[in-house]
Amino acid sequence: MRRLASVGAAATVLVLALTACRADDDPGTNGIEGLDVGPGVTEEPCPDAVNEDNGCIYLGILSDLSVGPFAPLAVPLTAAQEAFWQRVNEEGGLTAEGLDIAFDVDVVSYQRDTQYDPTEHSRLYEEIKPNILALAQTLGSATTDAILPDMQASDIIAAPAAWSSLYAFEEVILESGANYCIESMNAVDYAVEAHGIETVMAVHYEDDYGEDAAAGAKIAAEGHGMEFISVPTPIGQDNQAEAVGRVLAEQPNLVIITTGPAEMAAIVGGTAAQGFTDVRFIGTSPTWNPALLASPAAEALVGLYEQTGPWTDGFDGDTPGHQAMRDALGEVDTVNDGYTSGWIWQYPIKAALEGALADGDLTRSGVRAAAASLTSVDYEGMLPAGAGNFADGPDGQLRANTINRPDPESPTGVSVAVELTSFPTAEAYELTQPCYELLDD
Repeated sequence: MRRLASVGAAATVLVLALTACRADDDPGTNGIEGLDVGPGVTEEPCPDAVNEDNGCIYLGILSDLSVGPFAPLAVPLTAAQEAFWQRVNEEGGLTAEGLDIAFDVDVVSYQRDTQYDPTEHSRLYEEIKPNILALAQTLGSATTDAILPDMQASDIIAAPAAWSSLYAFEEVILESGANYCIESMNAVDYAVEAHGIETVMAVHYEDDYGEDAAAGAKIAAEGHGMEFISVPTPIGQDNQAEAVGRVLAEQPNLVIITTGPAEMAAIVGGTAAQGFTDVRFIGTSPTWNPALLASPAAEALVGLYEQTGPWTDGFDGDTPGHQAMRDALGEVDTVNDGYTSGWIWQYPIKAALEGALADGDLTRSGVRAAAASLTSVDYEGMLPAGAGNFADGPDGQLRANTINRPDPESPTGVSVAVELTSFPTAEAYELTQPCYELLDD
């Protein structure tokens, strides 16, 4: 197994501080081998460089790596992103025709644990900002919102570790997969067909993550002429008694859950423990963690819960991208689709960097322009052809997702029950604003 740099490694190396380009992103200020360059690009090699003759592109990572609710997802997804760029570096790095220089990519030196806290996310973003070209990861909807105005002003693009519908309107965010709003529309349409539902409840965090999915559920429920109930719930496994009480009191046919894995298990397990099992729970992608199959809620989850997923398949999928991911990671202690998501999110960043190199403009503004011009991204089969259309904004959004069911025999704890599908509500919906803005309409 290849030894990857440990998640959370983030010491600022003195030589980087001396050599990295700083925050004045004037493309005429700095140049390397005929390229315009800006912050986060050096002619000197990366620390522990794979290719000693290459320059270095520094990408930041802002993630939830310890105590936040999404650490079980964020730790493997960050490891997969390290592996993704290690593969790129081992294949010679990034270059373009006519250039005499290539670049390795470093996603370790400016990696920070923001603990899913918007204030901490903002602080650490400001700390690493002078030394990075772009963000390989910014985890969370509310946390990313906290830095988005400055990202826009500074031309810093990012791959999100989130699926907010806001990103369809944000040029600096390179999202992959259907957003929470579309995902929940598809979940409701699926449940109408598969389970004959008549009432929809959304139990959700009271932030852009939770409210985006709840709004999608509301749009689909009202489109079917069904009652819709919104139930905000706080972070914390032990804070779900009120949510469970609302499910028991209202007895909906379908509950769309948009929380962390621990909260989701507490809600599903708590509802079943009270004897109410005539209900279907469908959780957005981040609600699942395979470790839940060893929890007290396991039986309830197998019987009552399904998960919407953004990719063609999970960790053990049969595409060139899945195989490349597994080869790059080597043996992992526990299979988790955080790896799958983390890996997939890097393809658009790679495409944008390649486009900027081809244009001879490796400044922040040059990378942003290259990203905005992308009409498709090669995901090596992990998303369908045509995915990654950023040039068309909201009209380029992927509108399909899978439906997954708990499966103790699967390495990720779930298996695909419905292949990547776009259901009627999502297919017809015109995305004109972030969905969470519609929740209280």
